[in-house]
Amino acid sequence: MKQRFPACLAALAFAALAAPIAAQDMSAPKAEATDPAAPAPQVRTRDLTGTFGGQRVAYRATIADTILSNDDGKAEAVIVTTSYVKTPADPSRPVFFIYNGGPGSGSVWLQMGAFGPKRVAIPSDARDDGAPPYPLLDNPDSLLDVADLVFIDPPGTGFSHLTPGTDPKKYYGLRQDGRAVAKVIRLWLNDNGRWNSPKYLGGESYGTTRTAMVADELEGSTYNDVGLNGLILISTILDFAGREPTPGNEMAYIVTLPNMAAAAYYHGKAQAPSVEAIVEEARQFAIGPFAAALLKGQDLPADERATVRRELSRLTGLSETYLDQADLRVTDQRFYKELLRDRGQTIGRLDARYTGTDYDSAGETPDNDPSFYGIDAGYTAAINSWARETLGYRTDREYQSIGREPGMNWDWSLGGQGRSAYLNVAPLIGKAMRQNSGLRVLNAQGWYDFATPFFGAEYSLKRTGIPQDRITWTYYDAGHMMYIRDEDRAKLSADIRAFIRAR
Repeated sequence: MKQRFPACLAALAFAALAAPIAAQDMSAPKAEATDPAAPAPQVRTRDLTGTFGGQRVAYRATIADTILSNDDGKAEAVIVTTSYVKTPADPSRPVFFIYNGGPGSGSVWLQMGAFGPKRVAIPSDARDDGAPPYPLLDNPDSLLDVADLVFIDPPGTGFSHLTPGTDPKKYYGLRQDGRAVAKVIRLWLNDNGRWNSPKYLGGESYGTTRTAMVADELEGSTYNDVGLNGLILISTILDFAGREPTPGNEMAYIVTLPNMAAAAYYHGKAQAPSVEAIVEEARQFAIGPFAAALLKGQDLPADERATVRRELSRLTGLSETYLDQADLRVTDQRFYKELLRDRGQTIGRLDARYTGTDYDSAGETPDNDPSFYGIDAGYTAAINSWARETLGYRTDREYQSIGREPGMNWDWSLGGQGRSAYLNVAPLIGKAMRQNSGLRVLNAQGWYDFATPFFGAEYSLKRTGIPQDRITWTYYDAGHMMYIRDEDRAKLSADIRAFIRAR
């Protein structure tokens, strides 16, 4: 593909009111316009200041379009990036490229919740975010004191979109998406003179999958290799086969068991000195007696079954009768409904601390996820306020916080094997680390996250071929988006700040 990229930074802060020191609207510089029908790239900048990590920082916020074209020069995709760059620009500073997951999720969550200079304020204690207005606050936990930040909305997320007539198959898929994001990163490095800066990639949820694919595109290119310093994985999902609770796939029950124990502990259904203590008990039980029992199938002796059922009940807070009826195999969806059925409540998938009330208590799965509908309105309002009103981005398009189009068209094949094959991208991270002795990984997980279980991340990243001495593990007392909890946002920021400084 040929690409055209505005010769300017790109930025996207988390929503908030900001008083610009200097503000200017810039139109994109003229590129080699081979497609007269291509949309004109839009660039908007604001010069701002803030205090991050205890340091006062002047920075330029820029929201900009990157246009990706095919070999004939026809525009195929408009990718919106938003960056925060300390002023005056310093090429020796690290640059951190950030995106969210889905596939189909915009970068709003990490932008408005964790790392941008502004954040949306929603309840920190697993309560619903309620109705607007949602306060937009300074974010002292932003990482701008240690790195410049570039948020990327891949095609079909945020304001980014494919142009009319573009085949979705060219952009919506494991490899296709990774290739497009890698091209945007290369162009940003070109236009900002940052090829020799320390470079970090970071994503959340499917964004960790994307990180593996983008790293493979950047470091695996013979002719245009981009060296990386670190991969920052937040709520990791790399091994998808281990997450499908289909008949015969026992691994899905094994990797979610420690999450069930953590949730049971949080809601008072299991007893232990701490969440860390019960999680460790559940880890050892899951990989030991529980895994052995599941693998024995119908050859499992009755006395061994009774022993496993009793310990499973103690750890999960579910009755032995229910566990017997489920044949020791409780899906996460059933668990959300069953754990607090006696209280008439369900628990969250993204964050099991959240509780919801269904239409009735008779079903076996929840009506919805209270940990998602409890936060989404605040984030959507914040990103639109920040991008449109403060940064001045002009568009009639709706911001896609969770866009359906990419997921509906996603190509999950890796190497032509198809989705039915064993889909695991962790080996790509191992390859990148083996070929780059300076590449390190930070893995951040919440105890109460069922969407991307922490034990699944541990399992996928501790297998053969992945150097263990360059992986940092961090854990938090919240769920998928641990930064929603004030204490964990500060901890996550401190952990990543230390990781970047340790280079």
